[in-house]
Amino acid sequence: MLRPAFAAATLALAACSPTFNWREVRAESVPLKAMMPCKPDKAARTVPMARRQVELKVLGCETGGATFALLAGDIGDPLRAGEVMAQWRAATLANLHSAAGSAQDRPFLPAGAMALPQSLRVTASGQRADGSKVESQAAYFARGSQVVQAVIYADKVPPEAAETFFAGLAFE
Repeated sequence: MLRPAFAAATLALAACSPTFNWREVRAESVPLKAMMPCKPDKAARTVPMARRQVELKVLGCETGGATFALLAGDIGDPLRAGEVMAQWRAATLANLHSAAGSAQDRPFLPAGAMALPQSLRVTASGQRADGSKVESQAAYFARGSQVVQAVIYADKVPPEAAETFFAGLAFE
């Protein structure tokens, strides 16, 4: 967990970057605020989760050679949140073609999220669909039946941008 003074200093330094123009945004489907480094596009898609079809609302943008995205949906059953987050993590790593056991997990608990063992920040390397290398940092967390993935994909994830992005996540 970042100390408030360090987080503020990181935000101040990152705010000076012409590449990363940080702004606070709010997810439409959940009471969640986030910091995005560029103006996000909005989309929605329906995916199978928790044995039902769930509409995921997506906010995403690209800047500095990195893609930043926030995906959120309501699975309808808070008791399945941990299971869904674990499945989401596994599916993301499979899509990355990440080597088995190469992902690094650490606990991640933004303000207002449920303290579940599956609430994680995951760092991994893998391949894009075209075979080129990609790094990923993703966070999985939930509140009630609302599940969230915040993710960055880049050739090399900028550490300062990752810290600003993940430190800016909080339920309202």
